[in-house]
Amino acid sequence: MLKIAVVTAHFPSSAQPTHGRPAYQTLRVLSGSSDVRVFYPHAVYPSLLKPRSRIYDAFDTSYSLPGVKAGYYNYPVLPLVSRPFNGWMAARVLLPHVRSFAPDLIFSYFLYPDGYAALKIGKALGVPVVAMAVGSDVHNIRDHFSAMHTRTVLREADFLIAISDDLRKRMVAMGAPPEKTRAILSGCDASVFHPRERLEARRRLHIDRNAEAVVYIGRMDVKKGLRELVEAAASLHPLRPGLHVYMVGEGPDRPLIEGAIQANNAASYIHALPGCAFDDVAVWMAASNLVTLPSYMEGYPNVVVEALASGRPVVATNVGGIPEILSDEYGCLVPPRDPSRLAQALASVLDRAWDAKAISAHGSRSWETVAGELLEIFESLISARQKATI
Repeated sequence: MLKIAVVTAHFPSSAQPTHGRPAYQTLRVLSGSSDVRVFYPHAVYPSLLKPRSRIYDAFDTSYSLPGVKAGYYNYPVLPLVSRPFNGWMAARVLLPHVRSFAPDLIFSYFLYPDGYAALKIGKALGVPVVAMAVGSDVHNIRDHFSAMHTRTVLREADFLIAISDDLRKRMVAMGAPPEKTRAILSGCDASVFHPRERLEARRRLHIDRNAEAVVYIGRMDVKKGLRELVEAAASLHPLRPGLHVYMVGEGPDRPLIEGAIQANNAASYIHALPGCAFDDVAVWMAASNLVTLPSYMEGYPNVVVEALASGRPVVATNVGGIPEILSDEYGCLVPPRDPSRLAQALASVLDRAWDAKAISAHGSRSWETVAGELLEIFESLISARQKATI
C-alpha cells in the first residue's frame, strides 16, 4: 500500500469546515486504497498582530474528519514580513512529522506556501513531489517573493496538476515543463448532488413556491461579480416581479454588497444570507431555478459542477476553467463585469424549460474517478524513482 503525505492547508479545519472540500473528498476516496496522511500547516500570528478573522480565533488542532487521517501543526508567521519565508517555516515544522510517517510520495494542494513546503520536505526525504494548483495560487499571487517561490515549485516538482486546462496552460506559461503537467478536473458527490424536488427544498428554506429563484453560493467578495449581480437583478425586477436572488455565503465584502443592495432599493428581493452548512448547499441548488457565478476570475469552480450535477442550469462568466464545464446547452456563459449581459442571460435561462436529468448526466463526475487519475500518476512516479535507484 502506497504511503502518501499530503502537505496542505487547502483542507477543512475547525475554523473553516467547508474550505478545501474537493481535496477532502478526493483524499477520502484515495484513503481506501492508500495510506494517506494530511499534514496541515497552520499559520500562527503574534496576538497583537493577529488578523481580524475568526479563522485565527477558532482553530482546534485536534479537529478531525471521517475517512482521512490529518494532523494540524502550528508555525509562526508575521503579517507581510514573513511571507517570503512562510513555505520554508512550514517545511521546518512539518519535516520531522512527515519523516516519521516515511511516505513514498508527497502531494500538495496550493503552490505557495504549501507546495513550496512540500518541495523542501520531498528533497530532504528523497521522495517524489506532486503539486496541484487550485486557482488563486496562480491567478492571485500577492508579491514578488511568492511569485518567485511559486515558479520554483513549477520548475522543480516531479509533476504538476491543475484543476482545469486553462490553469495548466497558465502554469506552463510561468515555467512549468509541459510534459510534467496534467489537468485533472474536479468531481462531486452524486449521493449529495443530484436532481431533487424543487418544492420540497423551497419548503425547507421558506422560499415562495412561485418565485423565480436565482442562487449564488460562495464567498462574499466583489471579485465574484456580486455587485454586477445586484445591478442585473435590479434591472430585471420591474419586468419580473417574482424574481428573487439569494446570495449565500460569508466574506470580507459583505458590507459593500449589502450597500449595493440598499442603493438599488432591492432588499425585498435580493437577499444576502449567511453561509450554510455543506449539506445544505444541495438544498439551495434544488430550490433554485438557476445557479449563478459571475466571477471576474476562477480556476475550476466546484459550485458549477455541483449545480449541474443537481440538474440546475448555470449562468456564469467565461473565465478560467468555467467554459470547460459549461456550455449553452446547460446554461449560459457571459463576459465578466457586464451587468447588462448578465441580466440578459439570467432572463434567457429563466424563460427556458430545462431537463434536470439531462443536465445532471452532463455534470456528474465522481470523486472515485478523480482519485483514480491521481493514483495513476503517483504510482508512475514512484515506479520511475525506484527504477532510477536500482
